[in-house]
Amino acid sequence: MSTITSVMSTLIELWSYDFIRQAVYAALLASVLCGVIGTFVVVKRLVFISGGVSHAAFGGLGVCYYLGVEPLIGAAVVAIVSALLVAVGGRRWIRSQDAVIGILWSVGMAIGVVFVALSPGYAPNLMTYLFGNILTVGQEEVLVTLFFTILVLGFVLLFFKEFVAVSFDEEFARVQGVPVGIFMAVLMVMVALAVVLLIQLVGIILVIALLTIPPVISLKLTRSFLFVILLSTLIGAVMTLGGLALSYVFDLPSGPTMVILGALLMLPAYLWQRLISGDSAKLRGVGPTKDRSPAQTESRG
Repeated sequence: MSTITSVMSTLIELWSYDFIRQAVYAALLASVLCGVIGTFVVVKRLVFISGGVSHAAFGGLGVCYYLGVEPLIGAAVVAIVSALLVAVGGRRWIRSQDAVIGILWSVGMAIGVVFVALSPGYAPNLMTYLFGNILTVGQEEVLVTLFFTILVLGFVLLFFKEFVAVSFDEEFARVQGVPVGIFMAVLMVMVALAVVLLIQLVGIILVIALLTIPPVISLKLTRSFLFVILLSTLIGAVMTLGGLALSYVFDLPSGPTMVILGALLMLPAYLWQRLISGDSAKLRGVGPTKDRSPAQTESRG
């Protein structure tokens, strides 16, 4: 009983600090972004593109720091331009799309590092940008994230069927009269801006994990697209808030702790999927070690 009382008093004391409250608010908003945008990123297989955009954004961040402008503005501009470049150019240069992303990835990082090094005065600690620090998020950043989250939710709710159609089958969506190019451009802009906002939490290097781990876990547990989004949001909250708590208890950096916690959550999800698939195979009369398609199974009957 005394232990519970001690824990509660510690939590109340921590909540009295403004930076802790802002960190919690930012973590919850980031969880919603991860749940919504991250699901489309995984289903549409935009993970590598998201990584390239996040690293290219560092170039704009470094240039704006050198010019004395808010670094995240430069990161947002470069992220949007890079995302649209890959989205539009990818259709024409489909064979070299990976190369284009790789070039954006490496050149963006190189430009960012060079301009940060050239900046007069004290050079900032690059670890903050690369690995993030959620405890430094202020009220202004939280309000910007809140506005963007509401904007994303509004777009997704209004055009949910169109986004789902574009994510799963562009040709079918085009036949149905969906302007695929426009929705792909909107999706890529949302991914780019989400990447920039998440840089503050887990940094450029780890942002890709926060966008992908929750949806990957959710897809192992459910097949309903809507439930995948909702479950991804919940898992994202467990990752961010749990990682924040563990980083405080064990005196660890918050960003990497969130990602490691997410990786650990993948293990029970994977075991659950194996268990369910094994039980389903037994019910169909197929051994769990046999690799047969549903068509082969039906033909046996």
